[in-house]
Amino acid sequence: MKVDYIIVGLGLAGLAFIEELITAKKTFVVFEDDSQTSSLVAGGVYNPVILKRYTPVWNAKEQLKVALPFYQRIEKKLSIKVDEKFIIKKVFKSIEDQNNWFSAIDKPKLSGFLNPVLDSQTYPGVIADFDFGNVNEAGRIDTKKLVQSYREYLKEKELIHFESFQYDCIDFHKDHISYNHIIANRIVFCEGFGIVKNPFFNYLPLNEAKGELLTIHAPALDINFLLKSTLFILPIGNHHYKVGATFNWTDKTSNPSKEGKQELVDKLKKVISVPYRIVSQSAGIRPTVAGRRPLVGRHPEHPQLSVLNGLGTRGVMIAPTVAKNLFNHLEKEEILDSEIDINRFH
Repeated sequence: MKVDYIIVGLGLAGLAFIEELITAKKTFVVFEDDSQTSSLVAGGVYNPVILKRYTPVWNAKEQLKVALPFYQRIEKKLSIKVDEKFIIKKVFKSIEDQNNWFSAIDKPKLSGFLNPVLDSQTYPGVIADFDFGNVNEAGRIDTKKLVQSYREYLKEKELIHFESFQYDCIDFHKDHISYNHIIANRIVFCEGFGIVKNPFFNYLPLNEAKGELLTIHAPALDINFLLKSTLFILPIGNHHYKVGATFNWTDKTSNPSKEGKQELVDKLKKVISVPYRIVSQSAGIRPTVAGRRPLVGRHPEHPQLSVLNGLGTRGVMIAPTVAKNLFNHLEKEEILDSEIDINRFH
């Protein structure tokens, strides 16, 4: 079997890169072993503003310009709905917090995202003593539905192997690589935290930040926006809400924990005042990088191997842009954005 590309890992990064391949009529095969759950359990929220500091997300405007049409195309192609637009309501902690919001509105990179009119409405069950600020141009991608539907699509076309990739089975030749019975021009590794087992790229400084979410049923809470306080509360239909997320830098497992659950329950007491029932708890490992920039580029000694990783907490916004940059780098010799290029670690 001969292909242009072998793709290892099918989360948001792999999926975005495959879309570039399909558009360019490149041939490929995918290996996926379900070891990484980050894209499957992600909240999937895209939000152009870091609300802790009222600063713009890195290249937010440019990324949204690429990302939103990208998800629209996939919705059309797979006949699914994964993009849900909504307003984010930020709960202000104090008058000073409100003042910081107004100061931020004047920043050019935040114009259009932060609404200058505060929302002083009361929402039953929501604890908010200092009003709300509305963030525009936000929404959520149902990442679980997206990735699972995409896997089915590739399965039907017999383009995906559900098995672990064996790094020691790669043979390097002058003008190609071979892997078992497959001959390919290039391999792109999109493994998320699985990169720690990859002998070619495990030197890269990837940190694992475990994140846990609860799904709750709260019939007395009736909100159709994402509520952002000390945690987020995201409506997912029928009075069910996703609540999250924790950040744990020491627990390396992707199993839900008692500690994670307790942390979310304790925080929830300060955000809503209505009864609720916990329906489920999920966890995943976010691949994050110091400096919050992805890891993208070719291996220094084996240029046939590339990496697309480190999307962190904002994968839904970042993935389409960095996948396009990597594809154009490999196929058209476009220069990689220096902020994402792994050469910064060489």
